[in-house]
Amino acid sequence: MHRSHDAARLSQAHRARPRTRARFQPIKIQPPSEEETIAVLIGIKERYERFHGVSYHDEAIRAAVYQSNRYITDRFLPDKAIDVIDEAGAWVKLRKRTSYRALREVEKEINKAVEGMKAALSRKDFDEAVTWHDKEVTLREKADRLRGEADREAATVLDVDRQDVEEVISKWTGIPISRVAEEEMERLLRMEEHLHQRVVGQQAAISALARAIRRSRAGLKNAQRPVGSFVFLGPTGVGKTELAKSLAGFLFGNERSMVRFDMSEYMEKHAVAKMIGSPPGYVGHEEGGLLTERIKRQPYSVVLLDEIEKAHPDVLNILLQVLDDGQITDAYGDTVDFKNTIIVMTSNIGSAALFNKGQLGFPTGDAREQDVKSKRDTVMQQVKRTLTPEFINRIDEIIVFDPLTEDELVQIARLMVGQLNASLVEKGIQLVPDDSVYGWLVRETCGDRSFGARPLRRAIQRHFEDAISEQIIAGKIQGSGEIAVQVGEDGKLRFRNSLANV
Repeated sequence: MHRSHDAARLSQAHRARPRTRARFQPIKIQPPSEEETIAVLIGIKERYERFHGVSYHDEAIRAAVYQSNRYITDRFLPDKAIDVIDEAGAWVKLRKRTSYRALREVEKEINKAVEGMKAALSRKDFDEAVTWHDKEVTLREKADRLRGEADREAATVLDVDRQDVEEVISKWTGIPISRVAEEEMERLLRMEEHLHQRVVGQQAAISALARAIRRSRAGLKNAQRPVGSFVFLGPTGVGKTELAKSLAGFLFGNERSMVRFDMSEYMEKHAVAKMIGSPPGYVGHEEGGLLTERIKRQPYSVVLLDEIEKAHPDVLNILLQVLDDGQITDAYGDTVDFKNTIIVMTSNIGSAALFNKGQLGFPTGDAREQDVKSKRDTVMQQVKRTLTPEFINRIDEIIVFDPLTEDELVQIARLMVGQLNASLVEKGIQLVPDDSVYGWLVRETCGDRSFGARPLRRAIQRHFEDAISEQIIAGKIQGSGEIAVQVGEDGKLRFRNSLANV
């Protein structure tokens, strides 16, 4: 007699029936290594080849083992590698053998034609019956042709290669294929360029992120820790959250791969239960923790923890385990893997020091560099007073975001107007502001740098979106065309187009 359990269930069985410990001899079976798993797959691949009518390339077998072990972290070898080659074989068969599916559709149409002819005959509508009969004859000829093609396809052995395996793993993990395949490294070399398309300035932050991601993908990072952990320091509106969103879109193909938590909601001691779940016997135990459940569903994600300084110390202690070991145990006793996540924490610690002189305007050149360096040192001193040494030591890099310059704010204004133009494409409307308009927006709204670029969004809503929406609703803008935007002599914006005056 034998019984099989995983470690957790075996412990439960021993607690429930202590005598079973004496009656059964435990034999612990460890997962095989990657090389042992390759040998297992080579030994069993023939039965999958017969079942699916395919042939597995050696590189497909190796990719199934290496890629599944790297990207599928909640299962073990050889189980996950076997499932990968099984699904890859089914995927290739369904994708490349199209005649059988087409034949099934034609057979449905034949049955419909036969029923239509019978109904017409019952009504003595012989003209319609003839029409249905002719359609049936045509469909049966098509079915015979497809049947022959399906037989030829069935006799053809299809190849399953590395790309097919990567496509299956991509579907399982949610990572786009190009992120898994070898050309990923070429993309990573241009990572800064991609991030700068959305984030203006902040060279230090973007360079630090890019270096960390490249280290991870090159296999040089500690495999037992998250891909990267960062603290973004700086005032509001300088691009901290926008950079995290852009990073999620670049790595995982979708901004929704960013998991965001506002740490002002975790200021109490009991907030730990919200993150990892309530202990057994407490209300909400069945629901699990917000953080752990999200990472179980999205193991490849950017975890954004906003305003980390507001979190309770017990919450920060939980994060220590994530930052150091790349995993955490939830209330169910399950180990949640954070090794494929990027932890980004934002904070306003010391942001007041960046504006402690109360200055307005935009210093330039060496004066600005000296000013920024001095204030960065002040910010770092405040960080050391706010966060514990053990927490700081587990963070890969603390990055201070620079205050935005006037030129950078002008670039951001251009990006925002471009986003507005994208939303007006369906209406055939295109805004064409003069260069002076962007400078006017910055001077009118961003004199106080402590608000960053956020006032620009409100200014564009007030000066652009409100004026245009009122004219569209009033019917004063008809058709499509360009709307020129200029700064008038009175210092106000003027809108002109060929169809209406706004």
